[in-house]
Amino acid sequence: MNKRFLFLAILPLLGFNSFICNSQGLKTEQAIFINELSEKEVEEGWILLFDGKTTNGWRNFKEEQVNEGWRAYDGNLMALGKGGDLGGDIITVKQYEDFELYLEWAITKGGNSGIFFHILEGDYPTVYATGHEYQIIDDAGFPEPLEEWQKAGADYAMYNASDKVLKPVGEFNTTRIKVIDGQVEYWLNGNKVVKYELWSDDWKNRVQNSKWKDYPGYGLARNGYIGLQDHGSVVMFRNIKVRDLTEKGISLFNGKNLKGWKNYGTENWYVENGILVCESGRDQQYGYLSTEKEYKNFILRLEFIQEANGNSGVFFRSSIEGTKISGWQVEVAPKGYDTGGIYESYGRGWLYQIPEEKENILKQGEWNELVIHVKGDRVMTWLNDELMSDLEDIKIGEANGVIALQIHDGGGIKVRWRNIFIKEL
Repeated sequence: MNKRFLFLAILPLLGFNSFICNSQGLKTEQAIFINELSEKEVEEGWILLFDGKTTNGWRNFKEEQVNEGWRAYDGNLMALGKGGDLGGDIITVKQYEDFELYLEWAITKGGNSGIFFHILEGDYPTVYATGHEYQIIDDAGFPEPLEEWQKAGADYAMYNASDKVLKPVGEFNTTRIKVIDGQVEYWLNGNKVVKYELWSDDWKNRVQNSKWKDYPGYGLARNGYIGLQDHGSVVMFRNIKVRDLTEKGISLFNGKNLKGWKNYGTENWYVENGILVCESGRDQQYGYLSTEKEYKNFILRLEFIQEANGNSGVFFRSSIEGTKISGWQVEVAPKGYDTGGIYESYGRGWLYQIPEEKENILKQGEWNELVIHVKGDRVMTWLNDELMSDLEDIKIGEANGVIALQIHDGGGIKVRWRNIFIKEL
């Protein structure tokens, strides 16, 4: 790395620490904070995302490791300002759904950066194409006029920050981001500055009236990577830690037998090596395996792999007589047949079929994760972290019933299921 470049890049941060340049390169005074966890933090489930010495645990967006635009320096994770609007950002190696994030940051005069969460990669070109952004910027020294939605602490282009105290350039600010059950909070230097609800009517209206209307994947993931932005400014981050707050609820499948479930029909349902298997039987008719308990409002998550044909589904708020089921199905089917869509059995038929471009989200011959969120008259489904359906329906809102796995008629079908959890709301 060019030492002269590094010195010039760090020089604006003199306000928070004294930097010295000598023939051996750049040095600073001893770091005033060590990237460590207290015993209490360990007990509470916090983990460090930065060890103070290396870039381990991070990688550049769509890359396997951290590139030369970032380095660990004197207890800080530092963006060198080599990035831009379409590159340079780093993400965690692990994904997070509900979580609490804490970190400290200092920015150079006129600088611009951000903290992102629920980032997806796939076909998306940038972290902000999907991720929500906690804005980091020099409010006072940025060279262009700023709207409130562009200022530090805001949910960028969505929600303005209020009641905030921003420290002078060069000093470290503290940030907390908390996401749980769709409720999001942003904190800046001890003050809560933003609060909003993911996917609410208000949130959706703001998307449609912002730059994000041109980004079809923006903010729709319920699980994804945490990211730090290099937007062409030198920024330092330290004391980066997170705790996972995701609550899956209770397990509906014990991995041993079909306790808690009821079999309808003559098709085959059995447990093999801790996996629930459904397989066409001799009659090759419809078959269902339903919960004994009824569920109204919940988040259901499960994984499935289609070994043969794969025409199946997950019913909710449904009732069964023999092999006739009345209710609503989240489709599980071969590619091209609307996995994640919503179908009303013995009623109106398809209520929502997925867009053609989402058919490639289903992974053939691999495990897929399906999440179904049912609350009131609204149903949302995610397949492999991508939103597939978002439907509001009065008839669904009035119903109650069991959850059931389906095996379609026609024969030749085999699907495996695992990690079936439900969290009642």
